[in-house]
Parts: sequence; C-alpha cells; structure tokens
Amino acid sequence: MARLKEKLKNEVTPALMERGGYKNVMEVPRLEKVVLNIGVGEAIQNAKALEAAEEDLATITGQHPVTTRAKKSIAAFRLREGMTIGLKVTLRGERMYDFLDKLFNTVLCRIREFQGVPRNSFDGRGNYTLAFREQTVFPEIDYDKIDKVRGLEVSMVTTAETDEEGRQLLELLGMPFEPE
Repeated sequence: MARLKEKLKNEVTPALMERGGYKNVMEVPRLEKVVLNIGVGEAIQNAKALEAAEEDLATITGQHPVTTRAKKSIAAFRLREGMTIGLKVTLRGERMYDFLDKLFNTVLCRIREFQGVPRNSFDGRGNYTLAFREQTVFPEIDYDKIDKVRGLEVSMVTTAETDEEGRQLLELLGMPFEPE
C-alpha cells in the first residue's frame, strides 16, 4: 500500500473527523483524482513539440497522456476547432498517492528558494491547482534530453465542499503551504 494512502487512513481521516465533527467516515473529504495538464500551443505549427511533451508527461506520471482539443476556433491564434492543443493525464488510486508522495517530498523541495505553495489556489469547492514553470523539477526528466522547457499544471480534485476543508486535507497529507 502507498505510504500516503496509509497515512490518510491511519492519521488524516481520524484527525479530520475530529476537526470537522463528522459522524461517519464517508463524510470526511478525500482525494478523488490528480490531473496533470500541459498546454502545447506550439503544436499548431510544430507537431514534434506535441510528441516531446507527450513523452515528458508519460515519464513523469508513468501513464500515457490523452490529447486535448480546441473547443472553438480563434482566428488570431490560427486555431481551428478540433486542433490538438494540449495533453492531460488523470491519476487515481495507487498511482495518484505515489505521485503526490513524490510531489510533496521530492519535487517541491527541488524548487529554488521554495517558501511553500500558495494558499489562494483553491477554486471555491476544495480543489487545488498548482502550476510549474518548467517540467525539469521532476527527477525523472533528464535536462539534457528535453527540447524545450514547458510549464504544467497539477490539479488535485477532492470531495471537500469548501476551500478550508480541502486545505485541511492537503495540509494533513503533507502539502507544504506557505506560512500565513
């Protein structure tokens, strides 16, 4: 069993039940999924960029990414509806907990002058999104083999109903928030 999943079961859930006054274990907020997303706008002109980003995302997550397509045409960007403009991976279960464990304990520590993740990146429903300027902070990515530095987003979707519940869940799991 993943180390983070064990921590959730043995430490985090009882602590949240006590703090939130939940009567049933099923009421306690929990993680549903983690979604990683890379926007590859340059794929419109350069198809190789999409392949490189796909390889990076697969290396980071250990799972094959799905392409995302434009929902509508935008003439100023030479973008037509249906064109491939990004990649995403949805992690659930063991892979999700393994990825978060790596994110909290390895990746965030590698960021230069890291003071903690911002507290205001919640969406109002307890979900948290974290953006990285470059994929090189992940230990699996070899800096010499990348063609271009790309940013990516990591969204943690929870069953929490408020931002405060979501913040408590992630904080107890080990997410290093910046001091208030």
